[in-house]
Amino acid sequence: MFHDPIVEEVRAIREQLAARFNFDIRKIVEDAQRRQATSGSRIVSFERPKKAPGPAGPAAVLPGNVSSERTTDI
Repeated sequence: MFHDPIVEEVRAIREQLAARFNFDIRKIVEDAQRRQATSGSRIVSFERPKKAPGPAGPAAVLPGNVSSERTTDI
């Protein structure tokens, strides 16, 4: 099995953090929220990303464009 040192480091830190709070997820979340409030930056965000703006109007029909060569007798 492949051992990724970064994954191993993250797992070790996660284990240390969980042990510090006696593996109580509520205490772990409270700590993360407290650290977030004092840091001034977001640790976790559940905000959905904003949609990208759509086209401003209909696409231009250019000569040679497939849509400009269509006929209605299909």
